[in-house]
Amino acid sequence: MPTDPRTIADFAAVLPSGESVSLADRLGKIVLVVNTASKCGFTPQYGGLEALWRRYRDRGFEVIAFPCNQFGGQEPGNAEEIAGFCEVNFGLSFPLMGKVEVNGPGAIPLYDWLKNEAPGILGSKTIKWNFTKFLIGRDGKVVRRYAPAHKPESIAQDIETLL
Repeated sequence: MPTDPRTIADFAAVLPSGESVSLADRLGKIVLVVNTASKCGFTPQYGGLEALWRRYRDRGFEVIAFPCNQFGGQEPGNAEEIAGFCEVNFGLSFPLMGKVEVNGPGAIPLYDWLKNEAPGILGSKTIKWNFTKFLIGRDGKVVRRYAPAHKPESIAQDIETLL
């Protein structure tokens, strides 16, 4: 990874199996990156994320979810439990990565980059809660950050504009 990452292509993610995958193949696509949790008041947003994925995937859109247990211990399960919950309750078919940290010294490099590229309210560089979303353009650069309460369906217009 370059010392000064410029696009999502400069990062890798870890699958629930532990396998590392490059995010370079996301260049040329519109990507929504979201930190998720299965026992959160925002968990029903999985349904909205799945709907966006199904609606736009054939046009070059992708959702990448990163389960995270840093907010109220709301993602306590292992990879198999998380995937099973998402499949049974929401019919999830978009990529679900391995559990990560998004804040602090254990934060994965991708999230450090996302937070720097699109700070939150008042310039905050921390993720405040589950289901914070980042929209990335075809050039691999962050377009916008959305707060947890921002419902996935309300992002559709921004996705349409980028497609």
